Amino acid sequence: MMAHNLCYCTLLTPDSLKTVDPEQVTTTPTGNKFLKSTVRKGLLPLILQELLGARKKAKKAMAEAAREGDTLKEMVLNGRQLALKISANSVYGFTGATVGHLPCLEISASVTAFGRQMIDHTKAMVEAKYTVQNGYAHDAIVIYGDTDSVMCKFGCDTVAEAITMGKEAADMVSATFISPIKLEFEKVYCPYLLMNKKRYAGLYWTKPEKYDKLDTKGIETQRRDNCQLIKILVETVLNKILIERNIDGAVKYVQSIIKDLLQNKVDLSLLVISKSLGKGANREDYATRAAHVELAEKMRARDPSSAPGSGDRVPYVMITGAKKTAAYERSEDPLYVLENNLSIDAQHYIDHQLHQPLIRIFGPIMKDAESVLFHGDHTRLLTLPAPATGAMAKFVVKSLRCLGCKAVIKSGSLCTHCLQDKAPEVVVGKMHELREKEAEYNRLWTNCQRCQGSLLQPVICSNRDCEVFYRRAKARRDVESIQESIKRLQIDVKW
Repeated sequence: MMAHNLCYCTLLTPDSLKTVDPEQVTTTPTGNKFLKSTVRKGLLPLILQELLGARKKAKKAMAEAAREGDTLKEMVLNGRQLALKISANSVYGFTGATVGHLPCLEISASVTAFGRQMIDHTKAMVEAKYTVQNGYAHDAIVIYGDTDSVMCKFGCDTVAEAITMGKEAADMVSATFISPIKLEFEKVYCPYLLMNKKRYAGLYWTKPEKYDKLDTKGIETQRRDNCQLIKILVETVLNKILIERNIDGAVKYVQSIIKDLLQNKVDLSLLVISKSLGKGANREDYATRAAHVELAEKMRARDPSSAPGSGDRVPYVMITGAKKTAAYERSEDPLYVLENNLSIDAQHYIDHQLHQPLIRIFGPIMKDAESVLFHGDHTRLLTLPAPATGAMAKFVVKSLRCLGCKAVIKSGSLCTHCLQDKAPEVVVGKMHELREKEAEYNRLWTNCQRCQGSLLQPVICSNRDCEVFYRRAKARRDVESIQESIKRLQIDVKW
């Protein structure tokens, strides 16, 4: 008899089966045989029973703390119950690992098979009982089931009715399971947007009066290797669709973001992508060429003292390049892009950052999502800044333009027409613009001072994984540009 365990069972070998009563054996859907708990309790079940019992106590205490209004205690207890949950889940994990302290694939395979069997059993019971033929308003449908959860659509008109039916169905199915297995009602999603496996979003209801939150699973809002723009975009779109119920507003918002991106109006800090140099700092350490690795090589060639090393995160943006240039060759340091006025590859961000998440959201609710979002009038105007460095920059002659009407002029700051009629208006406008940019820069500077813990010392932060770092650099550059324009005005206009 082997010392491996499933729930309250002990795994049996072919030889040990000959000495055991068949009535004392449980056969799993995978064909493995385990001794029942009435004969012998296993070690792992005892550990799991203790972990789950402690978690149940922690959740009960957390609910009491919430009723008393003790937020700190509630947060501590929530952390405890989550830690206990992870510990209990890891028991299944290490039995499925071939290299570890307690490897036993029979246990992990049987657990998965029993889980699948219980989901199928739940689906069959719910869809058999809640039907029009049995006197209900609609036929219930189980639309999704994964791991340890089942999502049922009862066709209810109100959230309160859905909560009642959900609790009733959970109790009905739980009565057919062996203790301590229990199916619990958890929440109602209304409205609910199911994209694909492990990707969904919806308003989370536990009480009929008001929804608790907008709940998302598997959506691109937390991953650090996505740019900040996609996180803001997805969150705003889901709010407009699920909370405001305004699909047209969500479409117009996406179109405006794509338009701004193509016209170079999106803040650079929102386009920064960050990835870690996990294997090493050199290109030779990687089997394939990656954008962040190539950028680390460029930065090392420019300044070895400030180049990222192994384990560091490398922030980068994608810039335009020659036709058929590989994507990994077009990655660049965001600060270098700001200082040299390089143009962002907007199409790369649309194709590789925005396209897939937006199609997943809009695809189920719009027939022509692709053409509406990524084609049309909002995609026809493209603006690229003139680079300050590079091979082509040597052949580019920047025209001097009037600060009032943008007409090309040979010298000075204003054309003849603006100098006579608009000079005071242009001066006031530039001074107002300067004040706004200086206020923005001062606000960001103070924010960085607070972050470093001193309002009396200059900011020495060089954290390139922080979006405020790039916004501050951009604001400083804008202030310098406007000051240069005002100097030009002082030559032509008498103050």
